[in-house]
Amino acid sequence: MSKDTTDAPADSRTGIEDQRLPLPALLALATAVFITSLTETLPAGVLPAMSADLGVGESAMGQSVTIYAIGTALTALPLTAATAGWRRKRLLLTAMAAFAVANTVTAVSASFPLTMVARFVAGVAAGLAWALLAGYARRMAPVHLQGKAIAIVMTGIPIALSLGVPAGTFLGKALGWQVSFLIMTGLTLLVIAWIVATVPDHPGRQRQGGTPMLRALRVPGVAPVLFVTLVFVLAHTILYTYIAPFLDRLGMGGSTDLVLLAFGAASLVSIWYVGAHIHRRLRALTIAGTLLVAAAAAILALTTGNPALVYGAAALWGLGWGGVPTLLQTAVGDAGGESADAAQAMLVTLWNVAMAGGGVVGGILLGLLGSASFPWSVLALLAPVLAVVLAARAHGFPAVRATS
Repeated sequence: MSKDTTDAPADSRTGIEDQRLPLPALLALATAVFITSLTETLPAGVLPAMSADLGVGESAMGQSVTIYAIGTALTALPLTAATAGWRRKRLLLTAMAAFAVANTVTAVSASFPLTMVARFVAGVAAGLAWALLAGYARRMAPVHLQGKAIAIVMTGIPIALSLGVPAGTFLGKALGWQVSFLIMTGLTLLVIAWIVATVPDHPGRQRQGGTPMLRALRVPGVAPVLFVTLVFVLAHTILYTYIAPFLDRLGMGGSTDLVLLAFGAASLVSIWYVGAHIHRRLRALTIAGTLLVAAAAAILALTTGNPALVYGAAALWGLGWGGVPTLLQTAVGDAGGESADAAQAMLVTLWNVAMAGGGVVGGILLGLLGSASFPWSVLALLAPVLAVVLAARAHGFPAVRATS
């Protein structure tokens, strides 16, 4: 089986002999991550205005977030396989151009069906981008800095959630929700120019016999990482999606934005710390992240509404969760080897399945058991996550991470 030259250790390739991170290129990728995350979640912040203008109920308009995740989940695997031979820069620019088109159509559309088609297209673009971005960051960095490179790129997620959504909501209320989406288009065009100017190109991977996804699943360590991804993201999404009704039960419904701000700020700290230590401590950091989120859930399960405890739990939650995307993307990339792109595509698919499932499961729990059940469900789901991470000591979450 031939090995793609792009998998060679980064410190053996030309252009990075100085062993430094290409920050302008990585920041361009981080902004691309910001755009994908904000495009997905922005409708939640301007939902009433969108539903009124498009003539549908808020529950129907809320499906604009769901259909984005469906677009990603349904197409990430087949499109990643179909574009495996494409040059990476061409593929990334194609995905970002699709975002620009989708957000522009969303902004100017007066038709609910057309808006939903645009949202589906945005989800498809996200599937391509997410399967590509972490691997791209790895290829641009020396081996000992690959984790830090991915961490830099992943900062786009908490920035989008903690700052981007509130800013988009504010602009939507002040200037109209259409303006928020047009601003996203403008930012996407700037990122396209940024990528053209700073991001290096890499060849695609040679096509090999068999199904890439099945081949990746047979690689030791890939399946445990994918299981942890599915269950951990499901646990997080149940609580995150329904944090407002949970806080309302505690008498803190008016503080949802501040609680999420505490979560977002702690997430940034987590990303920084994980990026600085992931090269030698991937396993320990994954265990610590699981335990921190479990501790936060336990506090929320037991508190009767003490604001200090709630904010403390939000901070612990952010510290545990913030680095998880970096940890899981790095773990599946390490485990996947020559099948890393296929493994990344499966991770992206399962991530979005878990996000969509979190909304469904959370809604069922809310109706049957009430919002008090959310932190207990997180604890129940994190138990098998911790067990699998502890068991995957040889492959998946190894005690010693390979460096070559």
